[in-house]
Amino acid sequence: ALIFLGALSFVYFAKALSGSYLKSTITQLERRFDIPSSLVGVIDGSFEIGNLLIIILVSYFGAKLHRPRIIGAGCLIMSAGTFLIAMPQFFMGRYRYERFPSTTNSTVSLSPCLQDKSQTPLSVLEKSQTKINAGCEKEAGSSMWIYVLLGNLLRGIGETPIQPLGIAYIDDYAVEENAALYIGCVQTVAIIGPIFGFLLGSLCAKLYVDIGFVDLDSVTISPKDMQWVGAWWLGYLIAGVISVLAGIPFWFLPRHLPKPESRKDSSTSSEHSKFIIEENKDQRTSSWQQAKLAEMAKDFLPSLKNLFGNPVYILYLCASIIQFNALIGMVTYKPKYIEQQYGQTSSKTNFVIGLINIPAVAFGMFSGGLIMKKFRIGVLGAAKLSLGSSFFGYLLLLSLFAMGCENSDVAGLTVSYHRTRPMTDYEPTLFSECNSGCSCSKNDWDPICGEDGVTYVSACLAGCQASSGSGKSTVFFNCSCVGTSESSQSSSAVVGPCQKGNECPKMFLYFLVISVITSYTLSVGGTPGYILLLRCIKPHLKSFALGIYTLAIRVLAGIPAPVYFGVAIDTTCLKWGSKRCGGRGACRLYDSSALRYVYLGLTLVLGTVSVFFSVAVLWVLRKRSSPQDETLSANGERGACGTKSRKDNFVNSDQLIQSTYWPEKETRL
Repeated sequence: ALIFLGALSFVYFAKALSGSYLKSTITQLERRFDIPSSLVGVIDGSFEIGNLLIIILVSYFGAKLHRPRIIGAGCLIMSAGTFLIAMPQFFMGRYRYERFPSTTNSTVSLSPCLQDKSQTPLSVLEKSQTKINAGCEKEAGSSMWIYVLLGNLLRGIGETPIQPLGIAYIDDYAVEENAALYIGCVQTVAIIGPIFGFLLGSLCAKLYVDIGFVDLDSVTISPKDMQWVGAWWLGYLIAGVISVLAGIPFWFLPRHLPKPESRKDSSTSSEHSKFIIEENKDQRTSSWQQAKLAEMAKDFLPSLKNLFGNPVYILYLCASIIQFNALIGMVTYKPKYIEQQYGQTSSKTNFVIGLINIPAVAFGMFSGGLIMKKFRIGVLGAAKLSLGSSFFGYLLLLSLFAMGCENSDVAGLTVSYHRTRPMTDYEPTLFSECNSGCSCSKNDWDPICGEDGVTYVSACLAGCQASSGSGKSTVFFNCSCVGTSESSQSSSAVVGPCQKGNECPKMFLYFLVISVITSYTLSVGGTPGYILLLRCIKPHLKSFALGIYTLAIRVLAGIPAPVYFGVAIDTTCLKWGSKRCGGRGACRLYDSSALRYVYLGLTLVLGTVSVFFSVAVLWVLRKRSSPQDETLSANGERGACGTKSRKDNFVNSDQLIQSTYWPEKETRL
């Protein structure tokens, strides 16, 4: 049993690691494959879809077959999916970013703004034209994101057996007192997983995407650039290897472990006779199982009716679904929000989420359970605790509205040229009189930072006449658009966008503090809510109710939330990158304040609706419990959510909290 426990913990770790690593690479996948957020949301949801495709089969047949081997097979499928996600890197060709061609020998200085057309050597134009066409033939490679989607689907399929079968196996073969401890062990390891997942994400985001394929000195962008893509594929290879390793022990575990009670006599009976007994038992169960199945089918609709006739269950289910829509959407795009709003690098963002946010969530779940146990909280108390946690969590979230950064000044997008006034009508005018002489493309995104602290979309659009240096140290001179409108002398600019305002790092700190407190507050309500769910259902319907609950959350929150959050975030884009053949790529610049209102606003609206449902749950419970409190305790009838909790009932549900808690909860917050 202990070997199994160790192995299962390792699998949980592997599963949580690859799941959170996926979340950490979302912004980079977007840039690497040039796809909008909404599509990334679909890729993210494919994991849940894979899960749903197969969950019923696994839960039903898994119990009859060789459970450890099924888990082992699941691990292999999971690792296959993880490797598949990393594959495009090896087939796609190198990552190309839009960059001003830097001169190798600095004597010939290329002029970014070709003043009159005659000055252009024809060869240059022709070359760029043929390059674009060559790019187009290769553009077929851009649908490579399909592999990521399929890989994630496979990951979802492989992950399915781990939770139900693993926990059931422990529960069957562990001494009862230890079961809760073991399950707690596994859960704890599952929370450590995401921490390492995000840290791995942070590490890989620092390395350039084509590390080992290209000479790194030739790379002219830095991690701060909007076009920077880290070595996203490396982490998937690592996670895949870990999944393979995690699966190995399960192939060597026995189908049945000795039951704890029969340990004494199992030593006397020979292996052979025990084996025969097991065989007979298996044959006997098969016919009995068929009868049971028919009975179950007959029982299905009445059970469903019974559940949906239970107002507490229905209201709590609605509250949960809506709350998960908010949380899943929020978590999926949190890295993106931090990167775009506070101008942080992917690497730093993942580091912060892994080391600060996730521990807060774990701590919150833990303290929720602790409060329940310590104060012997009944159903009403659980409902109050869960409601209070949501309410204060969303209240805190409200304060994040004040903690945004202003848009960085980008000429022609967020401010007009020469800063005559900020742009009121958001009709981007990239062309102005100061760069009218140049033949510039409005699709390029190759930002440079002028001396005046304004970012220009490209050196050409800044009207620069000359450049010197190469790579990251290129400097542009005589830029007609840069500089204050009063002083006539034009000035220089350097490669890369300007830093966000001075207030930004401070705001980022405030954001982190509030965000951690919010994560903690929202997590505290998880456990009590869960107990509430268990207590309000007739005991024989418990597993059915939990199954429907999990299913509903996956279908109605896990799959759609990342998609519509992604669509909403796409609406706040100011400048889209263009693919090499035209067509819209990934977003290069977001409107900071619009992004803030959309991202936080969507989360808050959903949160508020779920709070209303929670209030309704509390109200129904109140109505139920006040008049019949005495009669209930007298009859010991607990079907209708008795508010008096019996001690032993408590311990059981306490084990349950740990085991069957929300799907993939740890990575969610």
